[in-house]
Amino acid sequence: MKIRRVVTGHGADGKAKLASDTEVDALTVALLPGMEFHRLWGADAAPTFPDDGSLYPSVTYFPPVGGFRFGLFTLPPDGTAAAAPIDVEVALKEAEEKLPGAIAHLEPDQSGMHTTDTIDFEYIVSGEVWLELDDGVEVHLRSGDTVVQNGTRHAWRNKSSKPCQMVVCLVGAHRK
Repeated sequence: MKIRRVVTGHGADGKAKLASDTEVDALTVALLPGMEFHRLWGADAAPTFPDDGSLYPSVTYFPPVGGFRFGLFTLPPDGTAAAAPIDVEVALKEAEEKLPGAIAHLEPDQSGMHTTDTIDFEYIVSGEVWLELDDGVEVHLRSGDTVVQNGTRHAWRNKSSKPCQMVVCLVGAHRK
């Protein structure tokens, strides 16, 4: 699926201008079958204005302190399997190329559990999902619900039969 991204900026005269109007393809990786990641915008540092509306550097999937990411995340129903057997070494390399640093945050012995140094703002666009916290508490979320995640250990579980789409904004934060 493609997502339309309209970006504004500033002309040489300081007035608002349309910088771009493009479609962004989903990133998919064999290691996470059925998941789609739309990296729509981000930066590794706070932007300054006026600017021309060009993309800022955003190297890793999760932002550093002072950085941010904006995107759409699609989570398939639990148990979605790869269409064919995968070569794990090749799949890990692909995931690192497309989603730098993201897989390193996943706990190998606790499927889907992860912790990041970010504040995450999430909005459930469609479908439903369960937010699992490290104490075993699960919160059932539906279309229209929001989550503010403050650097907590968590996992997303889609126990339904349909994909769940979430808009996400991640802001890099300090951890004590």
